[in-house]
Amino acid sequence: MTLITTCLTKNIPTAKFSITGLAAAASIALATPALADRWQGSIGAGIAYAPDYAGSDDYDSRVLPVLNLTYGDQLSINVRDGIEWHAVRQGNWTASPFIGYTFGRDNKGDISQFEKVDGGATLGLRVSYQHGFWRYSLAGSTAVSGDMEGATFSGRATLRTPISERLLFVLVPSISYSNEKWTNSLYGVSSEDSARSGIATYAPDGGYWHLGVNASLSYALTPEWTATGFIGATHLTGSAADSPIVDELGSQWQTLSGVSLSYRF
Repeated sequence: MTLITTCLTKNIPTAKFSITGLAAAASIALATPALADRWQGSIGAGIAYAPDYAGSDDYDSRVLPVLNLTYGDQLSINVRDGIEWHAVRQGNWTASPFIGYTFGRDNKGDISQFEKVDGGATLGLRVSYQHGFWRYSLAGSTAVSGDMEGATFSGRATLRTPISERLLFVLVPSISYSNEKWTNSLYGVSSEDSARSGIATYAPDGGYWHLGVNASLSYALTPEWTATGFIGATHLTGSAADSPIVDELGSQWQTLSGVSLSYRF
């Protein structure tokens, strides 16, 4: 379950947790790769308990979509990674240009006086390598619309191991780096934000690292229906952690948890 993680909060950029995401930032599908040129995959919904934004110490429950589609071995669509074209396949290596989406930041709770940061589309490239039960991937992307600016780079290792005929365990440690412009989009405090909120202005002087780990356990109720439980944790560093949005109003550490149900076709 790696697809839903980045989507776990609309406001966690990701990793794409990540959290961004969520992430997913966590996939709940037990599907195998498509061998024919036809659509297949899984759809569903879940509920997660996650922070209001990456760096918040306030949590809320929300309903989340589950989406994991493939068209043969050429195209994949999911909540975490967006729309990927698997342009190059060589042995266990795959290179995939992709179109994604970053959710920006909905300002609520402690940052309700701040200007909202609208999300937008991203363009990027992902290179992955499959080795046994593990898949390793590196990706880079840049924002092309909305209020987000800059670029983010991520590395992820995904372990998918069957425990029994019906039970699947997934573990996803991840690390990402966002440059100064990306950091400023999410964690900078403008003079206008400062005047409205009383928080000191803040301009990041660099990027930040985002460390995370997510785990899930999926149980096949029937050949079509799968139930999943998931948990995760992330840690912010660098200029993001130094921002008053995190240092004064939130926390460098966030956790998430939830359950979901998906239908495979």
